[in-house]
Amino acid sequence: MNTSSTDKGSKSENAYRIMVVDDSAVIRGLLTRILEGDPQVSVVESVSNGEIAVKRLESQKIDVVVLDIEMPVMDGLTALPKLLQVKPDVQVIMASTLTRKNAEISLKAMRLGAADYIPKPTSSGELTKASDFKHELVAKVKALGQVARASQKAPLPSAAKTQQGTAMPVAQRTKEAAAAPSSLYPSKKVTLRKDAITKPDILAIGSSTGGPQALFDVLGNLGTITQPVVITQHMPATFTALLAEHISRVSSMPSKEGEEGEILKGGHIYLAPGGYHMVFEKQGVNTVVRLNQEPPENFCRPAVDPMLRSLSKIYGSRLLVLILTGMGSDGLRGSEVVTAAGGSVIAQDEQTSVVWGMPGAVATAGLCSAVLPIKEMASNVRQLVMRSAA
Repeated sequence: MNTSSTDKGSKSENAYRIMVVDDSAVIRGLLTRILEGDPQVSVVESVSNGEIAVKRLESQKIDVVVLDIEMPVMDGLTALPKLLQVKPDVQVIMASTLTRKNAEISLKAMRLGAADYIPKPTSSGELTKASDFKHELVAKVKALGQVARASQKAPLPSAAKTQQGTAMPVAQRTKEAAAAPSSLYPSKKVTLRKDAITKPDILAIGSSTGGPQALFDVLGNLGTITQPVVITQHMPATFTALLAEHISRVSSMPSKEGEEGEILKGGHIYLAPGGYHMVFEKQGVNTVVRLNQEPPENFCRPAVDPMLRSLSKIYGSRLLVLILTGMGSDGLRGSEVVTAAGGSVIAQDEQTSVVWGMPGAVATAGLCSAVLPIKEMASNVRQLVMRSAA
């Protein structure tokens, strides 16, 4: 049941400490080997169900838990709040096969405090060959390991203690636990640009790790606007369709996946479908959706950069961009194009981001007119899109 990797000489003393929770011994072994292939990652626990995971977490120092959804004795969704009650600063990645049911559970888990999700290949044979999955798993574990270490630098205030059966959103837990979080950009200052004076004709949003909850926060408080809203969230197929449905429930505007050749309408939300870059082109007075499966950018498809490049060609200074929480730097190059054309970029701040990778990249590059807490995003955007045309 238990696999310890703490004594491996090749591992750094500062390696991120991981717990793998899956009822399949074969899958646990494969996940462990993938993670152990990185010198900065050490799998210190490997267990078969949520009940054991909760008990082990009480006695082990763990940074990240990779948690299966469907398990006997105690499943992942039941275990999640219990894990966060034991250690509120632990980062949990939900891992499941790519079905609608599991995607729905994963989205619910993220609202309950899970930091991220990863779709598992459907068989051990596929998992062994899936290079994209291996890269994504290791990258997410390391990014969230850094978040966990930042959270551990300060004692947890009483306000962040969870009640039985409840959990606090991961960005809020991290914010309250870390008085001085470890920044991905510790030596760089944020210099703001002047806000574009032109009224935006479209709102574009890019997000990744922690993005679903951030999108709910922004779009759930934005109200109805006259401009179209286009979103690239790093997610696989099935997940993006469900996310669009969830956004429709919290937003006063209808939300759907973008479709090839579709004409953008004001007051509607369009989400890039998993596996496709969503870009745009001008046809007469209309802007239409173009979907493609060109190579991933920044290891992602859909990616934010191609979306922003295409929008900048059409809208120029009339483009407003939000870069929300996420690992990596997708959106940086696209934001450079946006600002060069006179458009505006706003980034989520570090304290409310699950991972300040994407927003940190644009903020420290001097591309932003504002860097805001997630709760202030909607009101700020509304002021910009409602102002008089220049």
